[in-house]
Amino acid sequence: MKEEVLKALDSIRPYLQADNGDIELVEVTDDGIVKVKLTGACDVCPLSVLTLRAGIERSLLRQVPGIKRVESVTL
Repeated sequence: MKEEVLKALDSIRPYLQADNGDIELVEVTDDGIVKVKLTGACDVCPLSVLTLRAGIERSLLRQVPGIKRVESVTL
């Protein structure tokens, strides 16, 4: 599942990079939770929650069977 998530994130990455942001995969849990870290401009953007839910999570749920939720983490 991790490889599928990485491939899906690679399809989203150009949109984030266009706004000087990016995303890193932190973990894919056994129960379908994807943990990511938003970086660059996305890390401090007040709309990052919207990007996470409406963009990233929605795309991953559509592309990768078994994903239940996407969470943003800080390291």
